[in-house]
Amino acid sequence: MNYKILIFSFISLFLFGCEQIKTNKSNKIIFKPENNYKNLGFALIYNSNLKNIKKLETRSLNIYHKSLKKKSSVKILNPANGKYLIAQVKSNKEKFSNFYNSILSPRIAEELDLNINEPYVEIISISKNSTFVAKKSKMFDEEKTVAEKAPVDGIQINDLNQKKIKKKISKNKKFSYSIKVADFYYEDTAFLMKDRIKKETSIKKLKISRLSQTKYRVLIGPFNDIKSLKDSFQNLSSFNFENLEIYKND
Repeated sequence: MNYKILIFSFISLFLFGCEQIKTNKSNKIIFKPENNYKNLGFALIYNSNLKNIKKLETRSLNIYHKSLKKKSSVKILNPANGKYLIAQVKSNKEKFSNFYNSILSPRIAEELDLNINEPYVEIISISKNSTFVAKKSKMFDEEKTVAEKAPVDGIQINDLNQKKIKKKISKNKKFSYSIKVADFYYEDTAFLMKDRIKKETSIKKLKISRLSQTKYRVLIGPFNDIKSLKDSFQNLSSFNFENLEIYKND
């Protein structure tokens, strides 16, 4: 009888110790998205060379996203300089690597002054009824009209690449990122997740960061190049995490 209680307690600790995961029908642990979507990670900048991706107008304020509803509003922020804008999801049916949190138009990349070689952004979903969107909606419509009339030749992705690369190289910032797996209420649960990832993947760079007495974060990294970061990110595909985030290290 005591063994049954012990086993039940262990299972309860694992299932309820993490506030941000749940299990699906196949008993795989998956991330439970928050009501308001938020993600830090790398985006793809649209260009005509992307295979099997529908055209995204160069001058538009639109993005492609995998899970947000079509026509939903999002705030896109460049953490490097604090610049942000409001965009709309044009479609959630385009297929691209899960490593990228979105596909952005070249105009968005230009407006936010993104590093084309390292397009790191934060995406936050915004309710259409929010005050923030209400204030910006008129401006968005006006900008959209102007963008549709503006000559597309005004922006070319090659010229944009050269301009941004020159700016970013001068700052000489080191590439260093980590993957945030999830936050846990109990330290023991965080260790269970860490051990499971070690056992089921080839990933070795795992650590647990204590954020408070009731918040423990499982991180993978740091990574000093985008290839190793992307490889480890894709290594986690068997866990069915739906909202893995990439954190830039200070």
